[in-house]
Amino acid sequence: MTDKNLNTKQFVEIHDIKDEVLILKNASLRMILEVNSVNFDLKSADEQTAIIRGFQNFINSLDFPLQIVIQSRRLDIKGYLTKTEAIVNQIDNELLRIQGIEYLRFIRGLTELTNIMSKKFYLVVPFYLTETVDSSKGLGERLKGTFGSAGAKLKEMSDQDFKVYKAQIQQRSDLLSAGLQQMGLTSRPLGKEELIKMFYSLYNPEF
Repeated sequence: MTDKNLNTKQFVEIHDIKDEVLILKNASLRMILEVNSVNFDLKSADEQTAIIRGFQNFINSLDFPLQIVIQSRRLDIKGYLTKTEAIVNQIDNELLRIQGIEYLRFIRGLTELTNIMSKKFYLVVPFYLTETVDSSKGLGERLKGTFGSAGAKLKEMSDQDFKVYKAQIQQRSDLLSAGLQQMGLTSRPLGKEELIKMFYSLYNPEF
């Protein structure tokens, strides 16, 4: 079991998680924003055009790379059905109770015919520590200041350094949130516990 865990860790590029920031082994930081969705098909033609143009302007305004991630997972609604059935059984009105029973029957039939999927949308905000290093230094010196002596292992950063780097990536995150808000989208950064659960589920999809 220990060997298996060690082998798994080799594929995980995360060195540490502090607050809402991922520290990767390649001397870079990440923040992950969860973004709400809109039903594009229900919008009018003018609204759809406005959204597309707004997204185009939003992307063109960025001066740093951005990763868009869409996560699809099968939705387990057993708990929802159990709670709904308990509520339906407590309804005194016979007509409402029959409607509730028909609703449960419809949902159960629907889940048997097709997989009900939940989708979540994320923006991965990057920041590389080399962006804050004095550009007057030579490339070799800049790399030594960012990486450990082995050249591929991240050097431990002080709390003060992390505070500076976090402020930089937070500024990018705030910029993205403001741009999304102009398109009617809300976003929020994932906290440490949420990040741990996300990556655990990615590497353990059966859970």
